[in-house]
Amino acid sequence: MEELLCLLPFEEKFFSKHGLLTKFVGHPVLQSGAETGDAARFYQQHGLKQGARVLILMPGSRRSEAPRLLPVFGKMLALLQRDMPDVVPVIPVSPVVAATVARETARWPVRPVIVTDVQDKHDAFAAAGAALTKSGTSTLELALAGVPMAVTYRVNPLTAFMARRLIRVPYVAMVNLLAGRAIVPELLQEQCRPSVLASAVRALFENPKLANGQKDAFKTVLHGLQGPGGKLPADAAAEAVLQLLEDAVQKKSGSEKI
Repeated sequence: MEELLCLLPFEEKFFSKHGLLTKFVGHPVLQSGAETGDAARFYQQHGLKQGARVLILMPGSRRSEAPRLLPVFGKMLALLQRDMPDVVPVIPVSPVVAATVARETARWPVRPVIVTDVQDKHDAFAAAGAALTKSGTSTLELALAGVPMAVTYRVNPLTAFMARRLIRVPYVAMVNLLAGRAIVPELLQEQCRPSVLASAVRALFENPKLANGQKDAFKTVLHGLQGPGGKLPADAAAEAVLQLLEDAVQKKSGSEKI
């Protein structure tokens, strides 16, 4: 392998320590368009009242993930309905798991809006006041769109037991890892309970200082995901590949002359 192109800034340091020629090129989420949504269009397309509190729920993109979180989300919504009856849950998912999500949410106290189109997802982000998401790239998408969030996840207890002994990082949420501090709450395993999640969501909607603090921190995190010199990640990656090709051609040309 000639060179490893990294998407996250801390990866360059890690792989370089192990003798790999490594270059950080930036993260493609910056070119995802997550920040280009239209809130008014989302309200109109889904027949929502202006001012309805849109809550993004992202339980995971795989069939095995969604069933773990959706039952907890449903019970959380039942609690929220008592004092926040205008909350509209929106679940962006891939078409592959849409049927599973529809089946799992059929008995929820509030019928969710299930979104499979990318632009519709971005419009939902623009309309949202808060989000609950699993850890992963979804946290970066939400950060780019400026959606305050809490991260939650639940796995098999045995898996959690082993993970806590093997994984040596202070955070699981990508935005927290990149910031080096807890920007967003991480409600994992025992804390992934309806009452705890409801309290977190309520705080995001009703505490502007908390929500705005997250948004300000997101800007710093996202700035660190730009390519070298502020380049777009795709441009930085393309330049790196072209440089490798040029070096290979020159090397071959030099060896032929010899």
